[in-house]
Parts: sequence; structure tokens; C-alpha cells
Amino acid sequence: MKRDIQHVPYGYEPPAKERKGTLIFYDSFERITDQELEMAARTAIDRKFTKLVLYPLHEETVRRMTKEPVQAYYKREDRLHEWKREQGLPFVTVESLEGKRKKYTPLDSALRHISDVYPAPYFLYLTPEMANLFASYSSFEEWIVKLRLLLSEEPDQIHPRLAKFRHRWDIAGAVREE
Repeated sequence: MKRDIQHVPYGYEPPAKERKGTLIFYDSFERITDQELEMAARTAIDRKFTKLVLYPLHEETVRRMTKEPVQAYYKREDRLHEWKREQGLPFVTVESLEGKRKKYTPLDSALRHISDVYPAPYFLYLTPEMANLFASYSSFEEWIVKLRLLLSEEPDQIHPRLAKFRHRWDIAGAVREE
């Protein structure tokens, strides 16, 4: 068998991948508008993410987290699929884990599932309310070292743990220094 040998100049390094990581939009999507979804997609494009994962929460999860009433899971999920089709963005995925489970899914379980399925590094795209809620969980400090947060806007009030890990989160629309 003949081997074809290729010569590479000394010091050559293959080009780095242009796109990497996963941006996970974790929300109930009850009050998220199309403009906010477009902003998340723009953020994923601008920051060169491989995937934008829309992770709608089951109504049982929302009930335990916020006590707010929400539409049925399938209605919110259908709306996200419709938005994805209208936008024609192939890198957007609507995660259906909670629809399959049909019950409360702890945030830890959701994040473990995401880290098993999607490419790292991981960024959670959250509203300020959801970020403060995430910071209130005991497992926050365990997860904040494994992922980073992108907040949709500047929070009015910041949970003390969120303030402590200020270096691990950013505002999505903010200009970054590279």
C-alpha cells in the first residue's frame, strides 16, 4: 500500500474553528417576544456559537420555579418551532427534553442533559429574573464555573451570588473587548 506523504511548513498550525460552543436560552417562553428571540439569535451569530438551543420549560417546572401560570408546554413549543421555520436559521434547535419527561425537571438535570448532547463551551442566555432565580439555587456555584451566563438585559436587582460571580456573566447586547 502506497502512502501519500504531505509536507507541512515548519510551525504550521491548523486554523482554529470559527464557531464553537452552545448558547442555551433557558426560559418558559411565556412572555418572550419574537424580537427577544431574534436578539438571542443575533447574539449567537455575533458571538459565533455553533448552536442556539431554545429550552422551553414544562408547566410543572415553571410552577415550581416561579408559581406563575403558563400556557401548555406544547403550545409554547409549537410557537418556537414556528418562529424557527420563519427565520430559517439552521443552527437553532428547540430542545424537547421537558416535553418527553412531561413533569418537573430540575435545572441541574437540564444542564447535565445539555452538556451530554451539545458541544462545549456552554453559555446560558437568561432574562434577569431567570438569572436571579438560577443564582438562588444551591447548585449555582457548582454550575457557574462550568458555564457562563449571558443576560438579555441589565438586571435592576442582582442576587448576591450573581454579584459575587460578576466576572462569569455579561449582557448580551454589550460591546465586548477582544
